[in-house]
Amino acid sequence: MFNYLEGLNEQQREAVLHKDGPIMIVAGAGSGKTKVLTTRIAHLMAQGVDAFNILALTFTNKAAAEMKERIGKILGNSEARNLYVGTFHSVFARILRGEAHNIGYPNNFTIYDTDDSRSVLKTVINEMNLDDKHYKPNVVHSRISGAKNALVGPAEYATDYYIQQEDMRQNRPEIARIFDAYVKRCFKNGAMDFDDLLLKMYELLNTQPDALHKYQHKFKYILVDEYQDTNPAQYAIIKLLAAMHENICVVGDDAQSIYSFRGATIENILQFQKDYDDVKVVKLEQNYRCTQNILNVANEIISNNKGQIPKNLWTDNAQGEKIRLVRTMSDNEEGHFVADTIQEQKLRNHFNNRDFAILYRTNAQSRAFEESLRRKAIPYKIFGGMSFYQRKEIRDFVAYLRIIVNGQDEEGLKRIINYPARGIGKTTVEKAVIVANEQNISMWQVLERAGEFGFKAGTLESIQQFVQMIKYFRALLNDKNAYDVAQQVGKHTNMVKELFSDKTSEGLARYENVQELLNSIKEFTETPDTEDGEQVDKSLGAYLQQITLLTDADNDEDENADVVKLMTIHAAKGLEFPVVFSVGLEETLFPSAMSINTREELEEERRLFYVVVTRAKTRLWISYANSRYRFGQLVQNEPSRFLEEIPDEYLDRSYSGGGARNQGASFTGGSAFERMKGGFGAAAQAEKMYGPPPAKRKDTKPAYMPPPAPAKVVEHVPSTDFVASDTSNLQAGQQVEHQKFGFGTVAKLEGSAHNPIATINFQHNGEKKIMLNYAKLRIVE
Repeated sequence: MFNYLEGLNEQQREAVLHKDGPIMIVAGAGSGKTKVLTTRIAHLMAQGVDAFNILALTFTNKAAAEMKERIGKILGNSEARNLYVGTFHSVFARILRGEAHNIGYPNNFTIYDTDDSRSVLKTVINEMNLDDKHYKPNVVHSRISGAKNALVGPAEYATDYYIQQEDMRQNRPEIARIFDAYVKRCFKNGAMDFDDLLLKMYELLNTQPDALHKYQHKFKYILVDEYQDTNPAQYAIIKLLAAMHENICVVGDDAQSIYSFRGATIENILQFQKDYDDVKVVKLEQNYRCTQNILNVANEIISNNKGQIPKNLWTDNAQGEKIRLVRTMSDNEEGHFVADTIQEQKLRNHFNNRDFAILYRTNAQSRAFEESLRRKAIPYKIFGGMSFYQRKEIRDFVAYLRIIVNGQDEEGLKRIINYPARGIGKTTVEKAVIVANEQNISMWQVLERAGEFGFKAGTLESIQQFVQMIKYFRALLNDKNAYDVAQQVGKHTNMVKELFSDKTSEGLARYENVQELLNSIKEFTETPDTEDGEQVDKSLGAYLQQITLLTDADNDEDENADVVKLMTIHAAKGLEFPVVFSVGLEETLFPSAMSINTREELEEERRLFYVVVTRAKTRLWISYANSRYRFGQLVQNEPSRFLEEIPDEYLDRSYSGGGARNQGASFTGGSAFERMKGGFGAAAQAEKMYGPPPAKRKDTKPAYMPPPAPAKVVEHVPSTDFVASDTSNLQAGQQVEHQKFGFGTVAKLEGSAHNPIATINFQHNGEKKIMLNYAKLRIVE
């Protein structure tokens, strides 16, 4: 038959050979889903389906690249290049580049990342004279992001009774107004945020019949990876695109649905069979990764969930060793035990460092393991830390490139108008923003016409020189490639020179980072490639889009380095390791105290435990500590309830030490509140809490909900050994003590080198911004 079908088991072959009509492939952990997905695409092409008519959507660029590479090996690279394979955001950004004008956006729109979005929100909140300590930009952004991913716009948000009641309960009644102003500001700036790439794609298909017709006919076969992680917006777009041919293939595992906090809706996969007639369901239940003992534990754990597609994973692999369950007296002892065990296993079984992974529920848990690994000189790396592209010097340089491509980008403009310093101060920037708002023009237009708006002579000259420099850079776009333009930016702004002049180790690192950025632009311009049979766009705008759409999983460099890997369980999804340490299995930590209020939340926590267990190939340690420092206080712990769900026969305890069917014309996935809360029936729960909406009441007055009393500062008695520490090297995640506010955890550091500011979450006094030059803090550990 076809040699690429060799090596497939019966169920895998069945999934690959099915051609027309809807199919759901329920792929258990380690069952070879990537192999099935890529072989299925190759088989479609071998059957005569044009590569241009196949759309495959993934959640990471890394997964998309791997799929293309595998298909290229089967059928040849020339055909694989013609596939539309990529993340939801990258594929839709590519489409919107050519279609944005149909929904009122410039085709060279800027894509705002999370930091950009929060910066815009901070500006909007300040302009509305609201307290940004109460309306924290990150909290407001999360709320707006959830709304957009549920296809809830500002108007619907403002009129949905339950959404408004929830905001009232949180004492943030102005979020609807902020949402509306934020959307208008992004539009004015010619920018879309990450969530807009989904929302505007849906808007394009739902309001532009010609565009819907075009892409329904173009994408005759659609494949979606990790379908259990899709949100309402992604679901609705897929529904629209697939409505013409219904050749839709979704691959996923409901047992690994762990991203509800990002808006993912497990109902999408659970209800798939109701969305289409005659859905073929194929279950991939043979696991090729784990030993039988590990798999038995995973099956036992997930069997306790009610909301799932029944399946039973099995394997031909060896029985393997029992799972080691370890109890330690403290979190520090847990760290020592893990480091000691890694060292012992390396000596006894000849493992490399790269064979080990330490997986935890929260990032804050990494400290004890880092300290213990350092003491034993075991190299390690924390995955999921700050991305290369999030570093200040990189964001500064990229902001210049953004302004060259899109002058309406107010956030980029504010970032670099006075960097390096050129005499355009904060007061001047604020005036330019105010004039732009009053005149209903962009900030860039204000700068271009600065002579009309009364700026002082010296400032006016600086502004005009800045505008002239940016126009020079833009003129280079006509005959220079992205790298040549970037080189000129580094030279004429004096940014590279300034970084080079800083001879400190930090300055050298920043200089080297900028050089690495230039290297990446050089590589981008010199790599020949084709897509859809045409030369790939090598413009500066195309480069900016590529780096902006990198996902968390794409940012980690040199993942094959010989280091022990430390990461959260969420970051580990999709990965596998010979040896896994699942640490911190304690009540209120795992499961999280924030996720035990409803069955749905608890079942997601259990799916998270299932995920961590199935990352292990040959050996699995599960550990918990009797006591743990949390927010500077020693807390006594109970073992996680999940441990009770593992039969003793699989454990070795000797290590213990001390939606509705629709053709897709519009999205009909329940109320706005239900879509934002990630599940049908949520409105019924809300009605119990808030009562029926006004339309259902006999009285039409909305329920009055008094705002909570303002928080009082709980005065703290300093520790007897309190001595203020040197905070010049303070880092996020460290535990500190304040003389007045008590114990807390450093959430983030901002401000300038001369005036650093720490955001600290205090145990009894909430979040505070502390100016480190004036405050006295004791670093606990």
